[in-house]
Amino acid sequence: MTEHSQPVETSQPKRLRRFRLIPMRFLLPNLVTLIALCLGLTSIRYAVDGRFESSVLAILAAAVLDGLDGRIARALEGATRFGAELDSLADFVDFGVAPAFLLYFWSLHNAPGIGWMAAMIFAIACALRLARFNVMIDDATKPEWTSHFFVGMPAPAGAIVAMLPIYLHLSYFDMPNSPALVPYVIVYLLFVAMLMASRIPHFSGKKIGRVPRESYMPVLFGTAVSLLLLWQYPMEILIAIVLLYLGQVPLAMRRYASYVQADLEAKAATEGASEAG
Repeated sequence: MTEHSQPVETSQPKRLRRFRLIPMRFLLPNLVTLIALCLGLTSIRYAVDGRFESSVLAILAAAVLDGLDGRIARALEGATRFGAELDSLADFVDFGVAPAFLLYFWSLHNAPGIGWMAAMIFAIACALRLARFNVMIDDATKPEWTSHFFVGMPAPAGAIVAMLPIYLHLSYFDMPNSPALVPYVIVYLLFVAMLMASRIPHFSGKKIGRVPRESYMPVLFGTAVSLLLLWQYPMEILIAIVLLYLGQVPLAMRRYASYVQADLEAKAATEGASEAG
């Protein structure tokens, strides 16, 4: 009886799939975004515990990190679609949900029905603002000058501006946190929500990155003084920042309108030249 040979295995065993190494330049911006998200969630916890000043500071710190993560990604050439989506989700929590909870637990709970509705409207306006930003960022047909503007109030600015009543309460002005003032807080919060969801243009600071050489020392000195004042009188400086920011909105609208008018005149001139030819 002959011995039958076993079939020879011709295929090589599959190699275990190795983990894909991701460069640090992609991880670092997302790590900053996650830290900002943690600050937003911590702000909600502070609001529930009644630690309103700590809640405000957590949101402000999240806003600072939100301004850094994009710049870090561009500087390291580590911008990704994943990072953009993560940043948008973190912004909704940090600047939509967290301020809404903070204002509700601070004052709006005195009018539970309409107060909670105002808080939800603010959060929804933030979500709509972020969704529109994500859609418009891929629009290749918009003029180049539009990069100098935001369409609607940016989410971080909306959160900082919306907390103005809390700044007034915690500052030297010591505005009382009484149920009688709740209607005014609601009207103000809805006003900020309208600015976020609207198409009103706001100046963009994303182009700010370099200063003229002759202005280096004044800018450095002014920045140092501003940081010292912010450290010593945080709520008073935040009140001034909010008022200045709201004051520049009409200037941004006028500047935006001038760009639109210039585009219309250029288009009319081009059409007139083509018809004459």
